[in-house]
Amino acid sequence: MTQTQQVSYAPLSGLVPKPADGGAPDAIDLPRPDLAATLPLMTALSLRASTREFAAAPVALETLGPLLWAADGVNRSITGGRTAPSPHGLHEIDIYVALPNGVYRYDPPTHRLILKHAIDARNMTGYQDFVGTAPLDLVYVVRTSKLLTIPASQRDIFPAVTAGAISQNVSLFCASAGLATVVRGWIDHRLLGEALSLNEDEVPILAQSIGLRIDDVAQQSPA
Repeated sequence: MTQTQQVSYAPLSGLVPKPADGGAPDAIDLPRPDLAATLPLMTALSLRASTREFAAAPVALETLGPLLWAADGVNRSITGGRTAPSPHGLHEIDIYVALPNGVYRYDPPTHRLILKHAIDARNMTGYQDFVGTAPLDLVYVVRTSKLLTIPASQRDIFPAVTAGAISQNVSLFCASAGLATVVRGWIDHRLLGEALSLNEDEVPILAQSIGLRIDDVAQQSPA
């Protein structure tokens, strides 16, 4: 039996966010999804996979809007229900969107991006080299103050389940839309929290890189 390789989780020393690339508007209105535009669910499941190589091309706003709606958007306007389940409807996970021109928080009720910090924090969202060059990194952040009404023994489990459901929604959307993605748990929670200017009750627990597939971009390039 071979010995399992131990992965080091030492803090990321000396790493700082990059300056924002271009202007960072205070809010971005996102396009609504076309519910008939993507592949059938079973086809998307058959294509779901983790990819750690991304083309440098940005993810278009026309794609980002439906992607974030699929992640945790409001799909029942009367009740405010979301596409991802949450214990007791607490909606304790916020999605932060790390783009070259700033870090934004996705606001599901208005389907908008709200500027959090005008920096390029993509390189802060994980230990792997590719996270800094992927065109889009999502960070799933727990607002622990929303969990005070549930038993203490469940305050770690429930957010993890919610974040897992959101990330799977994103993975299935990416599979149906021809995007590459990978879910990542190898992050420096303290450093990332500081980079995103999070409050004391907010904890990043999971990240996900997204981008166009390198092969697809190469095929679209002129010979």
